[in-house]
Amino acid sequence: MATTSLLLAALLVFFSAAGAAAQMPGFVSIDCGGSANYTDELGLVWTGDAGWFPFGETATIAVPSEKRTQYSTVRYFPAASSTTSSTTKHCYTLPVRPRTRYLVRATFLYGNFDSSNVFPEFDLYLGASRWSTIVIYDDAKVVTREAVVLAAAPALSVCLSNATTGQPFISTLELRQLNGSLYYTDYEADAFLGLSARINFGAPTAEPVRYPDDPYDRIWESDMVRRANYLVDVAPGTVNVSTDRPVFVASSERPPQKVMQTAVVGSLGELTYRLNLNGFPGNGWAFSYFAEIEEFVVPETRKFKLFIPGLPDVSKPTVDIGENAPGKYRLYEPGFFNITLPFVLSFAFRKTNDSSKGPILNAFEIYKYIHIELGSPDAPVMAGLASRYPLADWAVEGGDPCVPWPWSWVRCTSEAQPRVISINLSGKNLTGNVPPEVGALPCLAEIGLANNMLTGLIPDLSGSSNLSIIHLENNQLTGSVPSYFGSLPKLSELYLECSDPFHQYNAMQVPSKQQAVWIRTQGSAKSEHYFQIDRQTDHYFIPPRPRAGAGADDGDDFTNKNKVVPPVQKKLQNNPSSQSQHREIATETAHPYRLSELEVATNNFASRIGSGGFGIVYYGKLSDGKEIAVKVPTNDSYQGKKQFRNEVSLLSRIHHRNLVAFLGYCHEDGRNILVYEFMHNGTLKEHLHGRDKHISWIKRLEIAEDAAKGQSVDQ
Repeated sequence: MATTSLLLAALLVFFSAAGAAAQMPGFVSIDCGGSANYTDELGLVWTGDAGWFPFGETATIAVPSEKRTQYSTVRYFPAASSTTSSTTKHCYTLPVRPRTRYLVRATFLYGNFDSSNVFPEFDLYLGASRWSTIVIYDDAKVVTREAVVLAAAPALSVCLSNATTGQPFISTLELRQLNGSLYYTDYEADAFLGLSARINFGAPTAEPVRYPDDPYDRIWESDMVRRANYLVDVAPGTVNVSTDRPVFVASSERPPQKVMQTAVVGSLGELTYRLNLNGFPGNGWAFSYFAEIEEFVVPETRKFKLFIPGLPDVSKPTVDIGENAPGKYRLYEPGFFNITLPFVLSFAFRKTNDSSKGPILNAFEIYKYIHIELGSPDAPVMAGLASRYPLADWAVEGGDPCVPWPWSWVRCTSEAQPRVISINLSGKNLTGNVPPEVGALPCLAEIGLANNMLTGLIPDLSGSSNLSIIHLENNQLTGSVPSYFGSLPKLSELYLECSDPFHQYNAMQVPSKQQAVWIRTQGSAKSEHYFQIDRQTDHYFIPPRPRAGAGADDGDDFTNKNKVVPPVQKKLQNNPSSQSQHREIATETAHPYRLSELEVATNNFASRIGSGGFGIVYYGKLSDGKEIAVKVPTNDSYQGKKQFRNEVSLLSRIHHRNLVAFLGYCHEDGRNILVYEFMHNGTLKEHLHGRDKHISWIKRLEIAEDAAKGQSVDQ
């Protein structure tokens, strides 16, 4: 599955040389699709990614209402095929300082860059965590997403994935290092902050306030902007006030002085507003910014309370800016570090009975807490492996190695914190020693390092007890086969041809509980040797040589070269005629099940759970407890082995959340069997037509839409 990204070491050199004097340290501004480096009218240094970002495509757009240079281009990511648009991720990886907070901002201006007039919809990720869904509804409007995140590692990845319509694209990507005290929360190890609203009240124009007025380049949106469901239901008597006098703001979140020099006042005793909060309902961080910027004398006072429907506790504190700040022209910042808010927020500030002045409001910010997904526990090890090859495209794919989709050379489990089970770096021109990280992946089952230029000894792989297939052929390795190979309980295939270790097996012992390990070697250009170790006797012997071209029509193997005979069970050794019936089918993710394994799992196909023109479906439970649905087609469902092989190959490549997961197959003794994940909640028919089922028409429409999405992947 294709992924894309870049570590921006070159950008650090550029920004330190060109922008140190022009902007705050820790600023990175990427003009996605742009080809030039420049400084904009605000003094922000931009770099185009066209010269160093080797993935995706660039396009030029022209939106009459948008004159800024960074919005004249986009970078977009066309799908390799119609079935991969929702199963890819495309990542930029930004260098950061660990334990430092950053504001991350991504913007999207469609501008009909692809001339399709199909508004894109896709997901935005921070590392393994889903940040937001980007929905384009106006080709001339900039869609912006901001987040405040505490960097946990030296790199931070921003990824686009899961496109449901159109093509994922991005206009700009910005990184702003924040002051150490800004936006601290007790929850930042578990959640980052996604911006929902940051509003400057009493603004004189519709233009936002940002850098250089805000040294951290936060964008404070004007309350004069007019759009649907944004600051509506304004109370009568709401008036703007402003001052030219300096306002002290060097505390708390340090809003810019220009923002605090304007405000709205409820001259009739009340301020009311309603707006939609992107990302909500949910828990959030919400703070108001007040400063007394009107002149009045004692005994006049300004006291008021906050009111939110359904949240009576917010009305308990009384705001008295003169006392709380204390004094005039000073920042006072009350708020909530963790408050539950609805999507449609209505709120009011109302003066108390003993107040002579109506409420005042200068600005506020609201963020939603977004849970940080831990991703794969193998991520640090995989990052270490990739860092050894910084110039290789496959090594800079970015993001989590497994979430939301694996790197192109990786396969992972499907659990909440997926583990890496396969790496395939065959034919990638690797040099030096075998990377030791492959021995630090405890769930790794398959290693593909064939057809490279690796040298030295085979490293310690004993920590990967699940290893079953190891490809090291066509390298320049030296030394003997490590003795620990014999203690790997699941090892069944070891390929070493054209490497020195095949000459020396004397140190390898095999546990008696397992049957055999196949070792393919090559003594010379004209002589191949297939050794098999009998785990009962610890003796090596040479089984019958496979016929020339065996398996040649079964598709590409793990090494993309030299199709080899798979491991053979003891009962098949005694019955050579059955070997050709059991040959595995080359797939991307499908697991080959033994017929005997499925017979045990289904209690000899005893529990029938469905049937149709295709055949019969049986319930089963594997030895590891995993529940499965076993589909046994009728004899005429397939016109031959080739058709069955093609179906398995296709099913193994299709993955979608609305499709039942295909797990594997069995092609043995003339039987063609498909194995799927078992779904506990019954069939769709039972839910739609069951007597005790009552599904609304809205829900039925959602079901139809989800089914259509699943079917579109299966075409």
